[in-house]
Amino acid sequence: MARDFAPGQSATLWIYDLEADAPREVLTSDTLLFEAPNWMPDGSALIVNGAGRLFWVPATATAGDAQLTEIDLGGIPEINNDHVIAPNGSAVFVSAEDGHLYEVPLDGSGPRQVSHDHGDFRHYLHGISRDGSTLAYIGLSWDGDRRVTNVYLLPLDGGDEVQLTDDPYQDDGAEFGPGPDGDEWVYFNSERAGGAAGHAQLFRVRPDGASVTQLTDDERVNWFPHPSPDGAHLAYVSYPPGTEGHPENIADVRLRLTTPAGGTGRDLVTVFGGQGAMNVGSWAPDSSAFAYVTYSEL
Repeated sequence: MARDFAPGQSATLWIYDLEADAPREVLTSDTLLFEAPNWMPDGSALIVNGAGRLFWVPATATAGDAQLTEIDLGGIPEINNDHVIAPNGSAVFVSAEDGHLYEVPLDGSGPRQVSHDHGDFRHYLHGISRDGSTLAYIGLSWDGDRRVTNVYLLPLDGGDEVQLTDDPYQDDGAEFGPGPDGDEWVYFNSERAGGAAGHAQLFRVRPDGASVTQLTDDERVNWFPHPSPDGAHLAYVSYPPGTEGHPENIADVRLRLTTPAGGTGRDLVTVFGGQGAMNVGSWAPDSSAFAYVTYSEL
């Protein structure tokens, strides 16, 4: 079920400009709780989800004149805040509340399910390869009462998934991006470094499952690594020490910037919220800015 506001709350979409080293407000709403912006590959628009649906907003819009325009999802189940855009801009891929992944062509030609059926198994989408051939997602299954999450790749040509992690730790936020060597890697957050909830740090792994590399190691709880298209930056969400999962309505959530080589990031902004702020890749195609969402304090 889609999130809704607490009484008196609102959501604001921002664009953080790296050259100006400052954010710009795009849109505020107290009627639609929107989340998780993506940037269209041509730079023209941002896409956000809200109320189980998907919406456009012009990237050049400014506070006061921005409008949300709904995207026709073709009758698929309600979606959550895990969605990515094909590199050629032809389609958006979404995670639906039935646990499956769908491709939704933006020409209105109708959606198709791209994930496979695995019984009691749910797919949470976070990334797409630079050539548009493969999705990166988190697979959620159950071992008795224990919730198990791992990183998977899904070829869009109908081939079998590839499981990249297989461990007892909570993994999330799997996203493709260039590494320091220029090769394509899969970035993710995991609790494997601390071995317990409330200790998530950032990692990357090669698409064949080799060379798992830890990127952050600090007292904060780090989630959702987003490599910039040019390979120069890695933006992420940093929660207060001891935070379990990626909850909503948390104070002292910091959006940080480091590099794909890792290291403690520098704080760009401190926000109220967390969940929905920057769950999926939100970089501008020229790597000059990224988008995020904040929520008014309770």
